[in-house]
Amino acid sequence: MTTLTLAHGRSLFPGVMACGVVAAAATFLSEHYGAPVMLFALLLGLAMNFLSGEGACAPGIGFTAREMLRVGVALLGLRITLAQVQQLGWSPVLIVGISVVVTISLSMLAARLLGFQAIFGLLTGGATAICGASAALALAAALPAHPQKERATLFTVIVVSALSTLAMIVYPMGVKALGLGPSAAGIFLGGTIHDVAQVVGAGYSLSRETGDIATLVKLMRVATLLPVIVFAAAITRARGATAGTERPPLLPWFAVGFVILCGINSTGFVPASVQKLGTGLSQWCLVAAMAGIGMKTQLKDVITVGFKPVALMVGETVFLAGLVLGLMKLFH
Repeated sequence: MTTLTLAHGRSLFPGVMACGVVAAAATFLSEHYGAPVMLFALLLGLAMNFLSGEGACAPGIGFTAREMLRVGVALLGLRITLAQVQQLGWSPVLIVGISVVVTISLSMLAARLLGFQAIFGLLTGGATAICGASAALALAAALPAHPQKERATLFTVIVVSALSTLAMIVYPMGVKALGLGPSAAGIFLGGTIHDVAQVVGAGYSLSRETGDIATLVKLMRVATLLPVIVFAAAITRARGATAGTERPPLLPWFAVGFVILCGINSTGFVPASVQKLGTGLSQWCLVAAMAGIGMKTQLKDVITVGFKPVALMVGETVFLAGLVLGLMKLFH
């Protein structure tokens, strides 16, 4: 058994290291040029997709894109606590809950109307409504296997990263034009911008108070990742497995890890240094997984997606912004 385990580890090592190198390069570029790290990881991974063919790196790349992704999602639980949610009261909770449910539901319907499978709408709607690239990766891990799943995931991450960056620039100007106060501006930015990093950038560009509130609201959206993952897993289970295989569990292990770590983090006994280490490790796992997905994907497959998927995600983004503004007026 030990020999087999060591042999398996040796077979994975080259590919895992290749993904780690790409993740380090993407992190460096993101820190120095300000673009989303996931986007850099994708682009660099695409440039090195020759490594995922027949060769020493192929097993490790597949492992990183699959298993390290799940570890990264589980560790996202260290980002939030129940106390953070209670500080904001019930109004933002209702806004987040309603916006996530309605956005994902309409995205699945719109996907069907545009000729796609409903699960593609779940993937794009989840990325838009919850936490951008991280949600796309988490949902992809829970959704049923499909020949086009990695291509759809890659496309979703690219577009949601681009839209999140655009929102980080445009939305702060919009809240100023609308005359929103620091609290309202924070709720809007945290409730609409896709990725956590862009929410932080947009919020603190206005004021510290706006940045704090935006970050908390955004983390509330991250917390909705668990029930949406369970929903995705239920769809996978309902569709059944291929012949000769077992049906997947209703609650994937990484979703269980997510809620356990969130609960532990809510006790207040987790040192700040451990929280920082856990969230940093989560980021590294997700970036490395994104690099692996990029390596496994042919760029020509992404280019040929057409106009309709892009229109779907732009429509989801615009709809979410309008919905959150409407709900803010309703509950205030």
